[in-house]
Amino acid sequence: MVAHPDTIGLMPVSLTSRDRSRLKARAHALEPVVHIGQRGLTDEVVATIELALSAHELIKVRAATADREGRAGLLETICARTEATPVQSVGKVMVLWRPKPEDPSGTS
Repeated sequence: MVAHPDTIGLMPVSLTSRDRSRLKARAHALEPVVHIGQRGLTDEVVATIELALSAHELIKVRAATADREGRAGLLETICARTEATPVQSVGKVMVLWRPKPEDPSGTS
């Protein structure tokens, strides 16, 4: 797999099993905010995922593909391009998490 030029050298945060469990619990009530359709993972879809992660930290993404290996590849590509960490993948739904960046001004 070729890394996206904007994310070369960047790694997603690794999660402990306790962190992953807590995020799964938080994600349980969420609905998918991004749907990957017939056209696949376009730049527009990646930009939408970026916006959703920036706003919410924890999101669900639904993929239209019925192919299990295809969904695994999508998840890997999304994480590489967005610096997100995969939390869970069940069927066609993937849960992604990326911590909000620290506020450089020190205000919340």
